[in-house]
Amino acid sequence: MKYLSLVLFLFLLSACANYGQLTVITKLPNSLKESSGIAYYKNDKVWTMEDHGNKDVIYQVDFKGNITSEFKVKNAKNEDWEDLTTDKKGNLYVADIGNNDNDRKDLVLYKLPNPETELDDKISAIKIEFSYPEQDKFPPKNSELVFDAEAIFHLENHLFIITKNRATPFNGKTLIYKIPDTEGNHSAQLIGQFVTCENEAVCQITSAAVSPSGKKVVLLSYGFLWVYSDFSGDKFLEGTLKKIDLGTRTQLEAVCFKDENTLLLSDEERNKTGQNLYSFQLK
Repeated sequence: MKYLSLVLFLFLLSACANYGQLTVITKLPNSLKESSGIAYYKNDKVWTMEDHGNKDVIYQVDFKGNITSEFKVKNAKNEDWEDLTTDKKGNLYVADIGNNDNDRKDLVLYKLPNPETELDDKISAIKIEFSYPEQDKFPPKNSELVFDAEAIFHLENHLFIITKNRATPFNGKTLIYKIPDTEGNHSAQLIGQFVTCENEAVCQITSAAVSPSGKKVVLLSYGFLWVYSDFSGDKFLEGTLKKIDLGTRTQLEAVCFKDENTLLLSDEERNKTGQNLYSFQLK
């Protein structure tokens, strides 16, 4: 009877863990419960970190779920780390841009050397500070809470920041900013906006990535992808847009490209599911 009960329990557990079109690669380490960004270099390993309230550390995790390397980031503080991205030179950018209450005046991206080639247990950060020129109140009124962000990518010597709408009522408006990838204090340039949808549960942008060729940009939410292609330079908003329902509603927080058509994604644990590393094939 106990054996049958165990089999039934495992069946129900697997039935509840529906990850739709995503393929599970591995369970993330128990010590990394809030993976909020991922970046890929090579050899079936990703770099990740955790968000608000966690250590100022980046971790390398292999496709079997083992932490294989970690670095304490010098000259950096994890106020609310929300995404990772890389550039063509191998630099890694940590986005300390989480701004749930829209009241921060210390937004910063940390530029790190390629962690794959570092030998010490610490890694130095260059600060790229910025502000949103359209924001003049901290916080603004509830209908204008559009200055939180959890998504960045690097393209053509700039970092692109995609905001996470927290307005009440929710209207799905997402702003696109860009700043130079150089040290300093920058005024972010608003280059456009679009509306995801009006369902707050699934249409807040949580991560972004650009393909190795620079010809595809993806934005991630809690269950959807917005894929831009067929654009010139960094004008991805002028490209062809395709929306993909991933068929799952886990707390997806991170996306990056493994190759031109393969995405890697991760989520936090929610309702006893998630905290996994996934792959997804763009068709």
